[in-house]
Amino acid sequence: MSILNIDKISSSSLKTDHFPYFKCLNCFSDSQLNKKLDQEFPEISDGGSFPKESLNLGENLKLLINELEGEEFKKVLEKKFNVDLSDSEVISTLRGYSREKDGQIHTDSKSKILTVLLYLNHEWKEETGNLRMLSNKNDIESYFDEMSSESGNMIAFRVTEDCWHGFLPFEGTRKSIQLNYVFKKSLSIHNFRHKLSAIFKKKT
Repeated sequence: MSILNIDKISSSSLKTDHFPYFKCLNCFSDSQLNKKLDQEFPEISDGGSFPKESLNLGENLKLLINELEGEEFKKVLEKKFNVDLSDSEVISTLRGYSREKDGQIHTDSKSKILTVLLYLNHEWKEETGNLRMLSNKNDIESYFDEMSSESGNMIAFRVTEDCWHGFLPFEGTRKSIQLNYVFKKSLSIHNFRHKLSAIFKKKT
């Protein structure tokens, strides 16, 4: 059984008023996976992003990441954003803990083509720590969309000069997977950084 509900993701509407993005709530094929994937998520008590290679992942979580990195999902993204990803590589990282300083307004680096964020927090009820898509870089209240960090909620966007996003400060457990499609010419830099991260952030 597939983890992702590809049909539901494919039918999600692309928004383009500010920058191209789409979101899909409860994107898993079975709602029971929301809790299972949350439970399988490795314990991460430090802030920042962790390369998947540095973590012990449960079987369902491995399957999920394989699907996210797979050709079927890639084709969905290519069609949705009308972009050719044949000259790109995908990098997957995980976050498990949000610090008070996290969530500041930013855009992603120009070496990235697309960013995909998938949250894995079963029964999330927090009012802060929810991703906001923003119309400018100066005001976290200038959001035109906001998405809960509930398990199964996915958002993907084209990396542009004005793809501003962030969230209200939150300290505590906040689990997510981030995929970045990166230009191959920039891959060596990303790999170097992630290798360093793997050395200093090795988790069991």
